[in-house]
Amino acid sequence: MKLRKWFLASIAVASLFSTVGAQAQWVMVARAVAGRVERMTNKPANGTGYDVATVVLEANADKVYDTALKSLQARTDLTITSNDAKSREIKFSKGDQVASMQATPLGDKLCQLVVASNLTGAQPDAASVVVQGVLKVCDQMHVVCTMSGN
Repeated sequence: MKLRKWFLASIAVASLFSTVGAQAQWVMVARAVAGRVERMTNKPANGTGYDVATVVLEANADKVYDTALKSLQARTDLTITSNDAKSREIKFSKGDQVASMQATPLGDKLCQLVVASNLTGAQPDAASVVVQGVLKVCDQMHVVCTMSGN
């Protein structure tokens, strides 16, 4: 009976250490790409599509959300349609263009910022809203961010 308890305890401890180790490796990978803005866009012939930019920031997600919200509130050309501090998500629009921004915590001082927008036929490239929005938050957080070399 004692041998069985010892064996089960050993398995539990091993599982705990492997879980902690896997999480630590994931955080190390996220930090390795911190500050690199990735962009994905699609504007087919019919003129409707999407534009998405993401960046991992070495910053607290709540602080990133607050900084982004203040930045968007200061813009007179945008309308904030909703914001949710709990999910750290802000939805906003500029004419026919709608966008969302979300800061997701990856750790205490590590988060992923995602900005997504629609593309319509009448508007120019939405990089000014999506990528520039990400870069502005980076600047206001005093974090160096650069565009990915894709």
